[in-house]
Amino acid sequence: MVKKFSKKKLPVVVSSALILSMFSGIGTVTPKQTHAAELTSLKFDFGSSVSPVAKGYTQVTNNMIYSSERGYGLNKAVDFRDRGAPDDLRRDFINGTNYTFSVDVSNGEYYVSVITGDNSASNKTSFTVEGQSLGTISTSAGNFAEKSKIVTVQDGQLNVDLGDNGRVNAIEIIAMAAPSGLALTEKNLFKDTTVSLKWDEVEGATSYNVYRKAEGDTASIKVGTTSTPEFKDETVQLGLKYEYSVTQVNEKAIESAKSTPINVALVDETKAVPKAPTGTTLIKSTDKSLTFHWNGSEDTLMYYVYRSKSPQGPFERVGISKNGEFSDQSVSPTRHYYYRVSAVNLGGISDPSNTIETPITKLVQRQMEKLNRGLVAVKVENGVYVGWRMLGTDPEGVAFNVYRDGQKVNKEPITSSTNFLDNNGTKDSKYDVRAVFNGNEEPLAEAATTVWGQNYYDLPIQKPEGGTTPDGKSYTYSANDASVGDVDGDGQYEIILKWYPSNAKDNSQSGYTGNTYVDAYKFDGTRLWRIDLGKNIRSGAHYTQMMVYDLDGDGKAEVAMKTADGTVDGQGTVIGDANADYRNSSGYVLSGPEFLTVFDGLTGKALTTTDYDPPRGNVADWGDSYGNRVDRFLAGIAYLDGERPSLIMARGYYTRAVIAAYNWRDGKLTKVWTFDSNKTDNGEYAGQGYHNLSVADVDQDGKDEIVYGAAVIDDNGTGLYTTGLGHGDAQHVGDLDPTRPGLEMFAVHEDKSAKYGIEFRDVETGKAIWGNFTGRDTGRGLSADIDPRYPGEESWAVGGAWNDPTGDMFTAQGERISSDIPGANFAIWWDGDLQREILDHAKFNDADQVGVGTIGKWDYENKKLVNILTADGTFSNNGTKGNPSLQADLMGDWREEVIWRTEDSSALRIFTSTDVTEQRIRTLMHDPVYRLGIAWQNVGYNQPPHTSFFLGHNMDAPPVPSLYLNNVIPATVDVNPNSIDTKQTNGNVSLTVNIGLDKEHEVSEINSATVKMVVNGKTIFAESHPSVNGEKSNKLMVKFDRQQVSEALKGYSGTVQVNINGFLHDGESFNEKAELTLK
Repeated sequence: MVKKFSKKKLPVVVSSALILSMFSGIGTVTPKQTHAAELTSLKFDFGSSVSPVAKGYTQVTNNMIYSSERGYGLNKAVDFRDRGAPDDLRRDFINGTNYTFSVDVSNGEYYVSVITGDNSASNKTSFTVEGQSLGTISTSAGNFAEKSKIVTVQDGQLNVDLGDNGRVNAIEIIAMAAPSGLALTEKNLFKDTTVSLKWDEVEGATSYNVYRKAEGDTASIKVGTTSTPEFKDETVQLGLKYEYSVTQVNEKAIESAKSTPINVALVDETKAVPKAPTGTTLIKSTDKSLTFHWNGSEDTLMYYVYRSKSPQGPFERVGISKNGEFSDQSVSPTRHYYYRVSAVNLGGISDPSNTIETPITKLVQRQMEKLNRGLVAVKVENGVYVGWRMLGTDPEGVAFNVYRDGQKVNKEPITSSTNFLDNNGTKDSKYDVRAVFNGNEEPLAEAATTVWGQNYYDLPIQKPEGGTTPDGKSYTYSANDASVGDVDGDGQYEIILKWYPSNAKDNSQSGYTGNTYVDAYKFDGTRLWRIDLGKNIRSGAHYTQMMVYDLDGDGKAEVAMKTADGTVDGQGTVIGDANADYRNSSGYVLSGPEFLTVFDGLTGKALTTTDYDPPRGNVADWGDSYGNRVDRFLAGIAYLDGERPSLIMARGYYTRAVIAAYNWRDGKLTKVWTFDSNKTDNGEYAGQGYHNLSVADVDQDGKDEIVYGAAVIDDNGTGLYTTGLGHGDAQHVGDLDPTRPGLEMFAVHEDKSAKYGIEFRDVETGKAIWGNFTGRDTGRGLSADIDPRYPGEESWAVGGAWNDPTGDMFTAQGERISSDIPGANFAIWWDGDLQREILDHAKFNDADQVGVGTIGKWDYENKKLVNILTADGTFSNNGTKGNPSLQADLMGDWREEVIWRTEDSSALRIFTSTDVTEQRIRTLMHDPVYRLGIAWQNVGYNQPPHTSFFLGHNMDAPPVPSLYLNNVIPATVDVNPNSIDTKQTNGNVSLTVNIGLDKEHEVSEINSATVKMVVNGKTIFAESHPSVNGEKSNKLMVKFDRQQVSEALKGYSGTVQVNINGFLHDGESFNEKAELTLK
């Protein structure tokens, strides 16, 4: 908990002294030694020997060295300052580097509060109390902050370590006496199972909290609060064993340590435990419920049903059955679940039954962009390189024909890649590509593409005029970060570009800035609009986070960002008060209204404007009072319902963190939820955010979570977990280790005392897979597959400065393989293999804070970087961060393009790879994690995107994307036969599916090659040569390989739901359910 207050008035929490003699129910607090026992309280005022001492406090001078006779003091002499104001407690302080204040106390739990600040200067001080970090507290001149923590003393001495500026005005220590005498008064086993407890009353306690931990659990949960020293627990279950403990809460709302625990077993030890149930078997598995039964046991009162996400557990109890059957309707079967059952009677709980696995029966489809083939043609030495997209809607069997000037140039349809080298092509040639489905070539749908003269294209842009700040300083503009979206619905991306003034500032830097401009450009250089964010939006990496995405599903992208009074939209309309100027003399904007605006992506028109949430509120509540931490913004796009995108806007990460989610649908902006670390039970999420975020479905429920650095926020706006490792600069989320299930995260941390300066964790659970203590602010880290000798991605972090060529490189399994490392800024899929290359900058100019864009290949055998591209004539963005304007799969095949600005910002230079590759992968822009990574790439400290699947050496085939483009139309499906023998392994008898559409559509509109059956999470495409079923009017008959379906369902029983879906030629789709009975 952090409180901020100014020099004008000391808040109640400090001025109302927590005098121990007046504090009831806290027990003995005095140090063990005689001299220390003479203290009136453990409240210390730090300063010089001649400075006044605040009433009720004990003086600690700057040269008061600890002695056992005194019982408190410093480990070394330090400096002091006395500013003469604002009061006796805060006017003076001691200061120094890396010193310790110690006080002798009895072992136990203590509430420790520190006050730090300076009436005349800014302050940055870190505190660690008994090994627990309070973090770094920053205050501006004239401001003070209080931070508190409850710690445990086990060696008779409480130690407070101070770092950085090492300023401390006051420390207060309060012992918290735990209740005693906890005892069981009564237990009832059946039918009304209860536990009654009592304990000794604690004088002055206003309430008591009762905690319980079931056998096998790792942590206690609070099960009740009472104002009297007794409690009846009516939520217990027969057969379980519990551990109970109690705390007391005083009038200051400070909670004590837990009492000595007692154990309560809800069993009759004279009765025999029943035998384990047998024969647990699935009956029916659908997208809404999972039903199974088992053979019962004798002398059983009930059965406990347990569920896990892993066959190895841990298992949690999810239900009770009075008979031999259970239907679980509380899960979303987008993943495998594992169940087992135990019988229960008065004697206890039996061993578990056999464990069963359930199939994946729920299919979640995301609405994504309808893209064209993104054809690109480039003149190379031996002809023309041609590349195009394989779309997420394409079947596995799609083939392609390439045409030059209207004539096909490939002998056979291309099936092994999505690129082609035309040896006879010239710079004057024009190309188009046509998909072939089931032997039928699609008609030409796009205009022919002209040939680039080299491996880049300069998209002309229009630089804004410079200006002069109120203090008379001139500035100019340069192109900065960019994003993409299809704003006109033609299937081709447009570029949304930020312009930054030369006086753009980091939040920690004072000074005026020029306005931030945002432009939209077509790929031919046509500027569609310009938005002027105005003087009340400061310019810098942390102020403007622009989200470009089709938020309402109309096929055209919107643009959303923070605005203010004076923002001018793309049509020239002013938002709010055009004359308002809220800049203070330091250039910060710490007052005035704040807005969130959704703009039309095609015209730049403001569609709606609302108050920005989270609001600024009290500036000091965010960690300082001069304007640094209050204006740390993040943003993203997330599919919170699994199907349609939501807008994520966030504020704060050093201390308080607030994340808000919105939907833009049917012309209305509605708030979905807000997460605030200041709210009850969210305190541990404070200080865990990064300078960026990631978005992914980390728990495999089909819905996205917000990976907020060391914390993860669930799709419903509640905290999923926090690691407590604190703030950092870089995080990477994806399938980094294909040898284990789910997604992983590699991250670096800033806190020197953090357990791990670099960590590799299971992003679903937060559990560290491996980590490494660095003892420093680890500022850069990257994860990419750059060494084919090891499975998965390599992860590395710099050992010192941002461009340090040494550090620590690890395999995905945590084996340290090198101290020589490549750059740690960006990685890109560029050349013809599946590994990633290093995107960075060289020739860095310290004065101008720019470098020249480069791409390099890591020579893993010689442990050095080999340059393969230097983008002469371009500049990188954002100083030492060295990022391009954008890196993304913008066109051509699955590999990524990179955009750097030209040196004079007259153009965006778009580079594409011309290396021929035989690797065929669908466009990365139809991968859910990657596409959202492009949306958040411009946020804060830019980071490269990752994919939901492992993309690297020796990779498995990626999953078929589960998506739709626009309308999902009604359909009917019937499967014949609707039963299948999974034990039969021979023969190739097909499953026939008849598909019908609504009255508005003909089945001839279905692209039959895209029809697929999704069975237990596996995608099986229909066989070629479909037909219209003459016996069933207007039904398309397709066939599936029965053996593939049988293999996907092997090991399961009962009735299992499957999905059958596909696309129409115009991009509409259908998705219907069917059931198969397993023999």
